[in-house]
Amino acid sequence: MSPVARDLFTTTFRPFLQGLSESGYVEGRNVVIDYRSTEGCNDLLPAVLADLLRRQVTVIAAAGNSQVVAAKAATTTIPIVFLTGGDPVKFGFVANLNKPGGNLAGVNTLGLEVAPKRLDLCASYFPP
Repeated sequence: MSPVARDLFTTTFRPFLQGLSESGYVEGRNVVIDYRSTEGCNDLLPAVLADLLRRQVTVIAAAGNSQVVAAKAATTTIPIVFLTGGDPVKFGFVANLNKPGGNLAGVNTLGLEVAPKRLDLCASYFPP
């Protein structure tokens, strides 16, 4: 992985790493994180995931719909933690938000769904 991709991963996954640390898991001490990137080439996702499966990883963290789709296609047994900007139910990642079922669970930033409310909140700071 290029140094740029590594920096992007550490920035993007900083909250993930913080959550692990708060739960007692510290990278390099009692957990190993195997960073992988296709650097935007989604055609490489199946090969990257196949390699992770051969290495018998404990969990897969995926950010972005393409990565989640590929991870879900690769395994039904290894837990997949995801970050997505869309509706994970609509995309078929989980059965529902309260009880995801299967081996996927994650965070939804609800980008489009709450955009009008965000605009309302911003507008309240700038009265006419």
